[in-house]
Amino acid sequence: MGARTATLPLTERITTVLLHPVRRVSWIYAPTLPDLAFAVRTSFAAIISLLIAMWMELDSPQWAPLTVWVVAQSSRGESLSKARWRIFGTLVGGVAAITLMAAFPQAPALFFTCLSLWIGLCCALATLLDQYRAYGLVLTGFTSAIIATGAITQPDDVFAISVARTSYIILGVLCEAVLAVVFMPRMVEHARQQLLDRLAETFRATCANIIQQICAPAGPEQQAITGSLLKQIVTFSGQIEFSALELGPRNHVGDHARRALAGMLVMLAQARALQILHPRMTAPPRMDDTPPERALATWLQQNTPDPATDTVDSPEWQPVTTALVSEAARVRSEMTACATAPRGDRFRFSLTSRRHMHEAVNNGIRAAAAIMGACMVWEITAWHHGPAFISFVALIYGLMATRENPLVATTPFLKGGLWCAAVASVLALWIIPAITAPEILLAALLVPMTIGGLAARRPHLAGYAFSFNMFLPVLIGPINQGRFDEVSFFNNTMAFLASIIFVLLTYRLVVPFRMDVHIRRTEAWVSQRLRHLGRIGTRTDATTWLAACAASLVRILFQASALPPPVLGACMARQIMSMTVGIYVIRLRELVRGGHLSPRAGRIVGLFLARWDRGQAAAMTPYVLAWTRHEQARVTTPQARQQMAEVLACLRIITTGLHENPDIMTQKVTKYVVSDMS
Repeated sequence: MGARTATLPLTERITTVLLHPVRRVSWIYAPTLPDLAFAVRTSFAAIISLLIAMWMELDSPQWAPLTVWVVAQSSRGESLSKARWRIFGTLVGGVAAITLMAAFPQAPALFFTCLSLWIGLCCALATLLDQYRAYGLVLTGFTSAIIATGAITQPDDVFAISVARTSYIILGVLCEAVLAVVFMPRMVEHARQQLLDRLAETFRATCANIIQQICAPAGPEQQAITGSLLKQIVTFSGQIEFSALELGPRNHVGDHARRALAGMLVMLAQARALQILHPRMTAPPRMDDTPPERALATWLQQNTPDPATDTVDSPEWQPVTTALVSEAARVRSEMTACATAPRGDRFRFSLTSRRHMHEAVNNGIRAAAAIMGACMVWEITAWHHGPAFISFVALIYGLMATRENPLVATTPFLKGGLWCAAVASVLALWIIPAITAPEILLAALLVPMTIGGLAARRPHLAGYAFSFNMFLPVLIGPINQGRFDEVSFFNNTMAFLASIIFVLLTYRLVVPFRMDVHIRRTEAWVSQRLRHLGRIGTRTDATTWLAACAASLVRILFQASALPPPVLGACMARQIMSMTVGIYVIRLRELVRGGHLSPRAGRIVGLFLARWDRGQAAAMTPYVLAWTRHEQARVTTPQARQQMAEVLACLRIITTGLHENPDIMTQKVTKYVVSDMS
């Protein structure tokens, strides 16, 4: 790019340099229609909630627009889910605040200690939940802190303050919901079509990736493509419940969609197995408008080896090919069920992700220590805005507690807070005092809020917009019969900025998040679960195993910017191979448990699985593989030959996995060195 610029004439180079900053902010003066609609809709909802709160003469009307910006999401289903859990968390948090205040009316040390432990418990338990259920739980904690610190100077009014805070939340949720309905007509049809389009796009990408994976040798480039597809599938799977909410109650579209995505994970693992068993595939054809599953099946059939010339490989890899084609057909049938919504449908399918107990304990300890530290700061300094400082710390911890890496998210949050403070100072000190009518207040707030809404739709600016949008009304502090004086404004703004810096420091000092430790812990967990798959009595099936492993790998991929490429490549190779080996250990277990093998073969495979569960199968695998080849040669019936071919395919895949990753069965995983933890 630099060489190309140097060859341009001087005037064009000057123009390019001058226009570069202008193009960087093109999202402001040339936004897309969906981005502009979201920004304007949410800004109007926030301002209307503020005006209604002021009309009702509530004491702190700024909490209503904050709620609007918190629950407003791009998808209507996301907004509905977040609003529901926000109301639930607010109600439970209000009860908890009243209970704490009533239990320790004259014992500040015990009150602050129990408040810190309660918030730490909420943050810890939230780490074990998914989506906005986790948000509802952390909201319970920081709502307790906001209500309790608001009533700490007037404990007799804690019930009234709790009711007022709940009123703000419900008002903000209602305003956002009404404006969303007005701006988003025909929501059900749009949501269904969007879900079907996204499923079709993901399925086509999966089939294309499978063909490319089988044709090309395993390498960093292929791992990167597969990792990107895994991120797409896992993220989409987590968002299906929002689409189901948009489609209304009593439908099973979400179950069918989740099963389709789980099938795509199974297909990816089967493709890796097929690459191991038979890597001699020809270049893929162009898929064009052919249905992906049909193009994949046709291509696999065309590349089937001739039994007359390839009698050794054909029986082994044929069961995997058949399973792959069958799974692709199952995915297509689930996608059809999403589109047609058959009557009397009672299909259920759910996936559970790994529960990160160690991260949950760290999160709880960190949050409890931060709230206790903030309380000690107020106790030592006797700062007049100390309760506001504690409230801000609790609120920011609640917002960051469920992030993958809170430390990474806190830095953009601080920069957005600085922008928020700068804009709020202009509004609070010069513009708001001159406003005499609600219409003028709406016009004054519409511009900065709309810009903040546009920024929220840009991935690289979402972290900045997160704090800017929520806290702009809080720092302005509009009230009916007065305004912030300069001293109060600067104290409130200083409490806000100091709370962000305080949270940032605690994330760095109190049980800091380390990516290398997280990788080692994840790999140890995968190795342990992989061993336990050999137990005859376990109920873990292929889709559950793959979904849990994919979710853990995607958690690492989301922080890939902190990982050197060799570290990320090694980690992905181990995880993908573990996923592939796991589903064929499960298949061997199903063959034994279902009685599909001959008595002698069942005993041998059962012994292998027992050794696998104890982590002692590596030395036994070559002998079991040789025995299976011998047994396959001596059986005479086609059914027995097919069963032994499937067992042989499973054992070959497992042997390859053990050869490529000797430590796959142990918890002594590689110690990675990550240079940049933040």
